[in-house]
Amino acid sequence: MKKIDCIYIVDDDPITVFGIKKMLKSIVICKDINTFKNGKLALDDLKKRIDKGSILPEVIFLDINMPIMDGWEFLEEFVSLKLEEKIIINVITSSIDPLDYQKWNSYRLKCLHYISYKNKPLYKIDGTDLERINLAS
Repeated sequence: MKKIDCIYIVDDDPITVFGIKKMLKSIVICKDINTFKNGKLALDDLKKRIDKGSILPEVIFLDINMPIMDGWEFLEEFVSLKLEEKIIINVITSSIDPLDYQKWNSYRLKCLHYISYKNKPLYKIDGTDLERINLAS
């Protein structure tokens, strides 16, 4: 099993959060899994961790459609943070709007972090959702 120090799940749907946690239990060891009902709560927590020098999430599961601060607003703020660590962000959505896919692709191209796009419902979380494979090695 892979060991990860910290994971964020940013989603306002309790069923999705439950499902992600359940799937993670079978493939990863992580004692610091944090859930947030909107992007603002996640961003505030992330900024606190940065200020304190605490461990940052290695992986974020991010819903697009949420109240207060949605996934796109979160990403806009997130990419402006000065982070040395590359974080894996799994955008998860029930949206079938092609514009959402285009938005994801624009973030993927302008961001140093690893961003994937997955449709809900999630049936499986793969190891590739939790780590970036270095193709140069």
